[in-house]
Amino acid sequence: MLGDAGQLMAARYQMAVSLGFHIVLSCFGMAFPALIYLIHRRGLRGDADALVLAKRWSKAAAVLFAVGAVSGTVLSFEMGLLWPGMMSRYGDVIGLPFALEGIAFFIEAIFIGIYLFGWGRMSPKVHLMTLIPMIAAGVVGSFCIVSVNAWMNSPSGFRVVGGRVVDIDPLAAMFNNAVWLQFLHMFVAAYMVVGFVVAGVYASGMIKGRRDRLHRLGFTAAFAMATVAALVQPLIGHVAGMRLAEHQPAKLAAMELAPVTEKNAPLVIGGILIDGEVRYGIEIPGLSSLLARGWFNRPVPGLDQVPKADRPPANVVHNSFQIMVGIGTALALLPPWFWWRRRRGRRPIDSNRFLRIAVVAGPAAVLALEAGWTTTEVGRQPWIVQDVLRVKDAVTPNGGIWISLSVIVVLYLALGMITGATLRSMSRRWRDNGEIDLPTPYGPPAPPGTMAAAAQRVSGR
Repeated sequence: MLGDAGQLMAARYQMAVSLGFHIVLSCFGMAFPALIYLIHRRGLRGDADALVLAKRWSKAAAVLFAVGAVSGTVLSFEMGLLWPGMMSRYGDVIGLPFALEGIAFFIEAIFIGIYLFGWGRMSPKVHLMTLIPMIAAGVVGSFCIVSVNAWMNSPSGFRVVGGRVVDIDPLAAMFNNAVWLQFLHMFVAAYMVVGFVVAGVYASGMIKGRRDRLHRLGFTAAFAMATVAALVQPLIGHVAGMRLAEHQPAKLAAMELAPVTEKNAPLVIGGILIDGEVRYGIEIPGLSSLLARGWFNRPVPGLDQVPKADRPPANVVHNSFQIMVGIGTALALLPPWFWWRRRRGRRPIDSNRFLRIAVVAGPAAVLALEAGWTTTEVGRQPWIVQDVLRVKDAVTPNGGIWISLSVIVVLYLALGMITGATLRSMSRRWRDNGEIDLPTPYGPPAPPGTMAAAAQRVSGR
């Protein structure tokens, strides 16, 4: 039988796998409806290609939403199964956002169905407006979940008296000190991920010779959305990081790889902490104080102020933070270069070299997202609720977590492969059938004279 340390690591790994898989899908639930709205609105102004894209994207969004529903359900069960020490004690404190997220989920599911069914059955303006509840539900649902994580970083809305949780204020817990900046950071990250990933899909197609207007329009629309997000995100991240000195100094010390507290603290690029000393890093004097605290003479808290039992794994936090910042900076520089070249009459979109960079930008944005969540979660260790409850005191005492972890890994591998195969099949059939609706690959023949019948003739059924 595994010891407590083995159980704890298995629970951490399982939560990391589940969250790492679901967070990408939640980005599409939050930002993809907005991209569909923009392209659909363009279509209603006379661009037939934009309407084709809106219809195709909505079907891809439905697939991603269905898979996200599975991974989100798994996460919901894991909160109670893996961390009963937190949920049994603080469930009443954070129960409100979980309930609201469930409502938002059902609203989004309902309107995805209405939007898909509404093609050719509703007036154009009403059909377009059905996307608004989808967008709102995605944002509200994501806010609710992020608010729980923000509460774990900045707990509020309760008091502990004699070991009991009393004076519970669910609204104060939901709208805690960390929630707005953390949600805004995640909200913009979602638009970056969706914009760069969708643009990368069309860039890949253009590299293969598919340079029709659908590919060009799909790339440009998605890249434009990614541009705005990529330019705004560094500022939001900077403001969010500056609050850590007061609220989570141990996390800031790990992010900056600061073994001691000092003014005019250097920014360490790369490097690892070995026996309390920073090695193999490049130090830029004073820049850490300037970026993290706002001026050179302000001290950056070091790990020397944190008891050894309360220190996060600094090397993991520092390097994940640098991956996030490095990729985010590169992605912020790419769009201005593209639009500047385009304004000067050049056509970067015709360059295979640029298109290859655009293809890489999609996975890079996902990696930055994962690195950011690694920084947030690992930087809070060993606390599951900052300064209130340790992870080891929240984990389940029951055995078998390594078994459930193995099942989760197999499940997500299968879901990932099925999702990829489904989307690739849809794309291939769209190319084969042109603008005709995708035929159902099974079932009875469609009534003569309908679009479905025409699609079946094209597919050879």
